[in-house]
Amino acid sequence: MQTYNIHPLQELKSWQKEMQRKPSFTNRLAKKLQTKMNSLLPEKVHKAITVAIKQMVRVVLFGAGITTSKPNTEDSLEIKEKAVLERIKMYRTTAAAEGGITGAGGILLGLADFPLLVGIKLKLLFDIAALYGFDTKDYKERIFILYIMQLAFSSQEERRNVYLKMENWKEHAQQLPDDINQYDWRTFQQEYRDYIDLAKMAQLIPIIGAPVGIVVNYRLIKKLGKTAMNAYRMRLL
Repeated sequence: MQTYNIHPLQELKSWQKEMQRKPSFTNRLAKKLQTKMNSLLPEKVHKAITVAIKQMVRVVLFGAGITTSKPNTEDSLEIKEKAVLERIKMYRTTAAAEGGITGAGGILLGLADFPLLVGIKLKLLFDIAALYGFDTKDYKERIFILYIMQLAFSSQEERRNVYLKMENWKEHAQQLPDDINQYDWRTFQQEYRDYIDLAKMAQLIPIIGAPVGIVVNYRLIKKLGKTAMNAYRMRLL
């Protein structure tokens, strides 16, 4: 094993333990409260939100016009990860600036932050996949990207479920449906929304919206970048 690979492997093992950790009492309590709040929403509202997020993500993730970089299959892991870290840094800055602008613009611009940030996150994941050497023209690689999103922005219980699918990706990929409409969009949107709702709500408040938007977006991209790095390390190492 190359000397550089030792540190990523140690980080990967630590991350894998974190992903498989059982939900704590606080995690379970927060999940119960969120589930209770969701149950108060009419079913037609859930369906409307599910459709909206499904279409938003599908346009970016499976749109015909999306640009995909050529997969880097030649460089060492060390060179790949230096490039990945630089890309994450660039997207953190972009997302923080976007969060500050929309946060300063009141409720209307604050609401616009949601689809803009989703687009930034997905574009980052496309870039990271290519830098690690995976071809995102492959439909199943795009599903893997969707799983990374779920892994980064879900409750601990759901995170464990998603992780187990990704841990044995080759076997799981063979069982994936060809029709993306069969994907569990309801769980995806609900977990994603529950995870970021509280922080994003503060972004809509006048005066503090801008600094909140900067900090929250910065941290969300940082978390997504770390999750993506370890998800691809799991397949390479």
